[in-house]
Amino acid sequence: MAQAAERTTGAERSERRRGRAPSPEAEQTEALSERAVRLAEFYQGKVETVPKVPVRSLADFSVWYTPGIAQVSREIARAPERSFDLTGRWNTIAVVTDGSRVLGLGDIGPRAALPVMEGKALLFKFLGGVDAIPLPVDTKSPAELVETVLRLAPAFGGINLEDIASPKCFEVLEELQKRLPIPVWHDDQLGTAAATVAGLLNALHLTDRSIGSIRTVLLGAGAANLATARLLVALGHAPRRLSLVDHRGILHGEREDIDEMMLHNRWKYRIALETHGGGRTGGLDEALAGADVLLAASTPVPGTVTPAQVRSMAPRPIVFALANPLPEIWPADAHAAGAAVVATGRSDFPNQVNNSLIFPAVFRGVLDARARSIPDEIVLTAAQELAGRTRGAGLTAEHILPTMDEREVFPHVAAAVAVRAVELGLARTRRSREEFYERAEALMGRPATLVRALARSRLTSPMPDERRSPRSRR
Repeated sequence: MAQAAERTTGAERSERRRGRAPSPEAEQTEALSERAVRLAEFYQGKVETVPKVPVRSLADFSVWYTPGIAQVSREIARAPERSFDLTGRWNTIAVVTDGSRVLGLGDIGPRAALPVMEGKALLFKFLGGVDAIPLPVDTKSPAELVETVLRLAPAFGGINLEDIASPKCFEVLEELQKRLPIPVWHDDQLGTAAATVAGLLNALHLTDRSIGSIRTVLLGAGAANLATARLLVALGHAPRRLSLVDHRGILHGEREDIDEMMLHNRWKYRIALETHGGGRTGGLDEALAGADVLLAASTPVPGTVTPAQVRSMAPRPIVFALANPLPEIWPADAHAAGAAVVATGRSDFPNQVNNSLIFPAVFRGVLDARARSIPDEIVLTAAQELAGRTRGAGLTAEHILPTMDEREVFPHVAAAVAVRAVELGLARTRRSREEFYERAEALMGRPATLVRALARSRLTSPMPDERRSPRSRR
């Protein structure tokens, strides 16, 4: 309960600073946090391993294990790529973290990070049909984390890095991408950035703006926003109309800590030089004056962005307040200040911009193509396909991206990713778009059917009655 209390305390402090009692949104966050703890105690884990093959009697183990399995191993020893055909490697990934930057909780360590990694594994399976193994690693060293993943990689078809502090996350990702022949993805960078870009493309469409003409402010210069800035420039956003703002103010090439950045965070240093603050110096007030777009991925405290700052932006601005578990400004406050489109990272408000809209389909696509890597071209393909499919389904100011319930969208994203991997020469398997789509649709649809079947058979315990203690239902 301590973590839930910490999150709630932040929201309540923010509300009191603004001279009012905790808002309904803050109270809702507290209720959800408390329920999550109760259910975690009841279920004691979110995923489990179940047999995939029939076991009619113990005699079947002569095929599934010894002596028959020896020939399967010989086949793989002769041709290592056969591991994708003869084992579950083709559909299995590792969800790897050191617990150094978890949600809005910070450096809580690998053990406390495990519930989040379990949740990620559940999302991978339920939304993408991907088997994901949570792997918190007990190290603070980037080199040790890289070495651990390298040694474990033969078991997996891909690696999802999660909740690793910046700038360490950039170093780990780049090193693993160089050294492994399977896709490596840091979701806090690439998944969040792709979802943000997809939502922004549709918000621009709704407000009659173009990527090449807007002025954008990115509040927070961590993993997500540095990756988002890179993708926006690749899409045609003018670098000198981008302003990144961290806790010291606007990033630019003449800031007094620029040499420190060059030595300790070369990714932040590069973007400071490339954008040069969007031609501005100062803090968030100066950055937002007249800006079209705010993409905030910073402090999870409402009031970090104020209504007055939103009012200082261009008419009908776009405001993404993506901090979790609490947004930098409550959506109602942003709308009241004139924002035309508002998004958060939460599923209980309209327009959730969340990496869960991206990573299941991306991994479905790269696993189906048996891709060797995930370059930015594939990330942008996923973002553009997600945005386009949403426009086709009906775009409004409160529906700029699909929800996780709109499952028909995601096989299309997976197929687009797989085809792009083939086009880039990164795929071990070549299929048509229609073939990739049919495969993705079948694999991504299976878990929901499985969950319903398990619930009907009572093999999955029903949600406990919240009016009674979880212990009383065991």
